[in-house]
Amino acid sequence: MRIGLLTEGGYPYLSGDAGLWCDRLVRGLGQHEFDIYALSRSRQQEDEGWVPLPRQVSRVRTAPLWTAEDDGAVWGRRARRRFADCYGELVGAVCAGPDDQADRFATALYGLAELARDEGGLVGALRSDTAVRALEGACRASGAPRTAREARVPELLTVAAHLERALRPLSLDWYGDDGLGSADLCHATAGGPAALPGLLARHFSGVPLLVTEYGVRLRSHYLASAEAAPAVRALLASFHVRLAAEVYDRAAIITPGNAHARRWQERCGADRARIRTVHPGLEASRFAEVGEAPDRADPGTLVWVGRIEPTKDLVSLLHAFAQVRKEAPKARLRIVGAVVGADGEAYLGHCRVLAAQLFPDEAEGVHAVGDNPVSFEEIGGPEAPTLADVYASGAVTVLSSVVEGFPISLVEAMLCGRATVSTDVGAVVEVIGGTGLVVPPRNPRALAEACVALLRDPERRERLGAAARARALELFTVEQNITAFHGIYLDIVAHCPVRRVVLDDTGEPLPFAVPAEAHLPGRWTRPVSRVVARGGPAWASGAPERAISFTATEGVR
Repeated sequence: MRIGLLTEGGYPYLSGDAGLWCDRLVRGLGQHEFDIYALSRSRQQEDEGWVPLPRQVSRVRTAPLWTAEDDGAVWGRRARRRFADCYGELVGAVCAGPDDQADRFATALYGLAELARDEGGLVGALRSDTAVRALEGACRASGAPRTAREARVPELLTVAAHLERALRPLSLDWYGDDGLGSADLCHATAGGPAALPGLLARHFSGVPLLVTEYGVRLRSHYLASAEAAPAVRALLASFHVRLAAEVYDRAAIITPGNAHARRWQERCGADRARIRTVHPGLEASRFAEVGEAPDRADPGTLVWVGRIEPTKDLVSLLHAFAQVRKEAPKARLRIVGAVVGADGEAYLGHCRVLAAQLFPDEAEGVHAVGDNPVSFEEIGGPEAPTLADVYASGAVTVLSSVVEGFPISLVEAMLCGRATVSTDVGAVVEVIGGTGLVVPPRNPRALAEACVALLRDPERRERLGAAARARALELFTVEQNITAFHGIYLDIVAHCPVRRVVLDDTGEPLPFAVPAEAHLPGRWTRPVSRVVARGGPAWASGAPERAISFTATEGVR
């Protein structure tokens, strides 16, 4: 079958949150054909280029979310009136109270999509004074929340600019028979703008939609807008809540990566019957050597691996380690990770200063050089050439986060057969099961006590590590992830309405009239003369047509 893979800021670009698992999925499903439709987040991401693509990727189409050129179209009075009506309804649903506005929002969204298709785009209209006036009118309408009614002009302009950016996929030329309309299935690798092209392909061509969320987009928006003005935060939250609800309502199947994401989706209106949890998959072979040789660990070393940023709460980890040192004076802590942005650099500097204050350099004698028991390292250095080597060096792997989605570092440690101590955030408990110790977040004392308990009990560490490795091999490998999506693809397509019916000489439907080789690149069958769309997957598109006979080499290019 042909899969339209929808991404935002990820695959096939070199830098991207969802790039790695998408690449593994595409390579693992070589029996299918993939068309990639990618939304980029920055010029830097586009300049870095793509990852090498496998042969099953037949086409890549990209569009930027970070910029959009005005189409320069001059609309007539009727088109301007259609836009004012549709956009007014959209922002009216966004600014409305808590009552259900799903139908109103959806009708307006698809009305804008049809207008964009008829007029060649909406970029100029979404940036116009008409859009800002419509938003202001909706905020001032009776029944609007107090925060919306108090929105000032700068806040209205901020919201209007955000809506223009979020609705840019409406103006793309991806939805015809030469684009997503020819796909058998659209697979959106995230919610929000990445899923919007899938909604339009379903609306225009009846293509079924699968939505995968390993990190809930709505939750990410809440975290990103925490510092915005109250009116901006409230209006944008309302928009993204309604967009998420529409995506969940129209998707044939929704696949969260864990129960934590699943609860978010159900809270936003997703039907529990259409949700299938599919855990992310890691390449277990990278950690096989370490996992099969647990005796390589230093019995007094704790290891932390991840992105260095405030949400990882390394400050609590350092304070916890200070208590660990009181019980185990020879213990060491390795902090291995990459810095994320300017905030990450500042946070790393703060942590280095704190570590120097908590652990003055120690020396065996007056003429020896001191050594700090806490080290800050990056992957690729002489002492940490690979991730597997880092996990191999420690007896216990620690996670101290206060915010976490799916804890990849814990799964890696489990594949290495290491005992773990983690804070109870995100999907940690779901991942760990009973194979590690879990403590409350922001509690250095509890974190320290759990670490000391494992450092003092090597037999317990070994039992937990073996159980963790067995659990990870069963639930969190690339193979189980690919197998799950392969079954979901077949399930969705099997329940799709047929869009092509072939008739024999007597006018009766002829089953299996389209040969399998018709799906291969190139023309293997003689072109037909009658095509009338009925809605459904591309491999069955077209109207009833007469069966024809041909030789094996006829029509080959």
